[in-house]
Amino acid sequence: MNIKILELIDGAKQAEGLTVVIDVLRAFSLEVCLFAQGAEKIYPIGDMNEAFALKAEHPDWLLFGERGGAKVPGCDYGNSPTGIAGIDFTGKTLIHSTSAGTQGIVNATGADEIITGSLLNARAIAEYIKKKNPETVSFCAMGNAGVRRANEDVLCAEYIKSILLGHPMPDIKERARELEWNGAEHFFNENTQHIYPKPDFFKCIEVDSYDLVIRVDRDADGRYVATRV
Repeated sequence: MNIKILELIDGAKQAEGLTVVIDVLRAFSLEVCLFAQGAEKIYPIGDMNEAFALKAEHPDWLLFGERGGAKVPGCDYGNSPTGIAGIDFTGKTLIHSTSAGTQGIVNATGADEIITGSLLNARAIAEYIKKKNPETVSFCAMGNAGVRRANEDVLCAEYIKSILLGHPMPDIKERARELEWNGAEHFFNENTQHIYPKPDFFKCIEVDSYDLVIRVDRDADGRYVATRV
């Protein structure tokens, strides 16, 4: 198995084979929680105007929008996994547009298959890849706004790779916790916690706490759509 770790939007454009688009803080951690809370499908949209247009076509769909970490005005929700705790999304269709994670999906045009990645379901992703046994796996660590490295996304890619190679990273939980002062400082800064609440960080580093995988396909209209598999 040829395993590549790529980064940012430019990396997504180079992805091939089975592609894992990773956004730990917070897009794809949020989506894991949404599917665990009953969501039926999620439309990942790169452009915010397109997301609003889709919402206008389907007013009963819920719109999750984030730019610069903050909830986009006019959206139903932002990008916070703890912000949706306890909400029942059973049978709901959602729209999701973010600065990094969804940008990776729409730019991974050379991928044979796309799944999303987070620490929450990392081992489940590794087991899925093992069963598929593709010739090439591309991990796309999407970083901050898709243009700056984020240590948590690279760590997630390295962790899943370690499982695939049969040598799981023994200190993954400790390394995830150390992100507090190694890339996730904005979750602990009083001036930014209104955008990046501290509980989100701790939720997103609950390593291997969900046994589900999110796959992205195309619907009948050609739009990307994510479902739980």
